[in-house]
Amino acid sequence: MREFYESFWADAPQDPEPWAFRQRRALLQRELEPGDTVLDLGCGAGRFLATLPDAIGVEIAEHAAERARSNVPGADVRLLEPDGSLPVGHGEIDLVWCSEVLEHIPDVAHALLEIRRVLKPDGRVLITVPYHGRLQAAGIALTRFDRHFDPLGQHVRFFTRSSLRTALEHSGFTRVHITRARPQMLVARATR
Repeated sequence: MREFYESFWADAPQDPEPWAFRQRRALLQRELEPGDTVLDLGCGAGRFLATLPDAIGVEIAEHAAERARSNVPGADVRLLEPDGSLPVGHGEIDLVWCSEVLEHIPDVAHALLEIRRVLKPDGRVLITVPYHGRLQAAGIALTRFDRHFDPLGQHVRFFTRSSLRTALEHSGFTRVHITRARPQMLVARATR
């Protein structure tokens, strides 16, 4: 995975605007509480880090981490450990922001356990993943199937409201609340 994202970020623009940036930034800002230490998991080029007063960015690709450091001078940007562990101690984070990232991670269970590990007691996670619409079964055509489930795309996981809730609860999160937001996102809030 690391090699794939190194290659991706080597060719990406210096400071690309993330998909639905304004809506996602507003969502994140509404979730912040005074004094929160935030971990931006999958911080990319740092657009969300730039909006946070006390944050740590984590990336799988050194190319992305370098861009985030360049785009947000002084930012604390760290690389994901080779085993997938977050480079943060136990119970140090108030809020983990994981937006449009979880669907790219093959081992979601490990990622969620790591998120829970770094959260303080009663710490929160705010996750967004793509919403793929209502799937229809029993031989009825699936709406926009090819666009959402592209075998050549970067997404390796596809979540429904139910599967995202199950993954969070299985990982020990409580007070799981999942909503649908525009444009085409599921938003999950949960507590350690």
